[in-house]
Order: sequence, then C-alpha cells, then structure tokens
Amino acid sequence: MKRCDKGATPERFRPHPWHGLETGPSPPEILNVYVEITPFDLVKYEVDKASGYLRVDRPQRGSSQPPALYGFVPRTYCGERVKALSPGSRAGDGDPLDIMVLSERPIARNEVILRARVVGGLRMVDAGEADDKIISVLENDLVWGGARDVADLPGVLVERLEHYFTTYKLVPGEPAAAEIRGVYGRAHALDVVAASMEDYRESYG
Repeated sequence: MKRCDKGATPERFRPHPWHGLETGPSPPEILNVYVEITPFDLVKYEVDKASGYLRVDRPQRGSSQPPALYGFVPRTYCGERVKALSPGSRAGDGDPLDIMVLSERPIARNEVILRARVVGGLRMVDAGEADDKIISVLENDLVWGGARDVADLPGVLVERLEHYFTTYKLVPGEPAAAEIRGVYGRAHALDVVAASMEDYRESYG
C-alpha cells in the first residue's frame, strides 16, 4: 500500500464501478466507460452489483465474438425514462446503460476505464425490456476518433454489432428473446444517455 502524507486518509478501497465513478467529463456526449468484455472474450463477464468486482456470468453458447469493447456507463440506470424512448417495451432492464466502444488498437483487457464519444445506438428489446446498446468511439482514437454520428461508420461494422446482439443469446430450437428494432444516430443516443442519468438520480439519489 502506498504511504500517505501525515493527516491524509489512506486509499484502502476502490470505488464501485457503477456507483463510485463519474458518468463522464461531458455527459451525455463524452462518457466514462467501464469495460466488462473485450472482442477476444468467449465468456460473458458482468460486474457484480453488490461487490463491484467482475464475475463470470456465463460462457457463450455459440461462436459469436463481441465486435467491439463492451461495458456500461457509470451512474446510469435503465428505468422508466429509458423505457419511454423505446416504443413497445414494457420496462427498462434495470441495469446500467450498455455501451460499445470502437477502438482501432486492440484493447485486450477488461476491468479498465476509458473515455468514449457517443455516436449512435441500437434500439434493442430483450424479453420485452428496453436494453439499448449505445455505440461510441474511443476518444482521440486515431482512426475512429473523428466520427461524430453512426453515419460516419462503415455500414458493415454496424451490421456486425447488430448481428452480435441478435445472436449471442440464441439457443438452437428456441425463439430469440432479443431483437434489434432499429439503429439510431447521435441525437437520439444523447437522449437515451440523458434519460438513463435521470433514471439513476431518481433511483439512487
């Protein structure tokens, strides 16, 4: 443990990644992201809500690999306001807001924090619950950093994101529980982020 100056409080505990980190330097556009899964993972990891540590949720049943870094935005929550932006949903999914981050350089580690710029999103509904997936680019990325809207990204890359989220939970012989009901641009994505921040404030203060 690092020595503290006299009178200083020792840093004995790390902050909870959902509740203890800031949403970002300039939300809803530029956000902090806690990475749970990398494009190299065939196991789904998820932050444990009680402890803040990363836990194994499940091995992936199929061969789908995440096409981008995947995690969540601190101090966000998908509740009534997020549901209202997702027509046909019966509720928000009750989790922090999911986000994908495009990076030209491979980032192979999870449990890292990075800064990302929002460019769009996928309107996903999973078992009737609003489960939006925000699309972002790594801030200052030398290839993707100039993107400002989902229209600035190659269409095939957005297709890969859609394909992953419509197939990663598939079980042979069973109907799909999750569906993508559209791709939206930056303006609507900012509304979803802002709604999730308000839902968090209402739920957690």
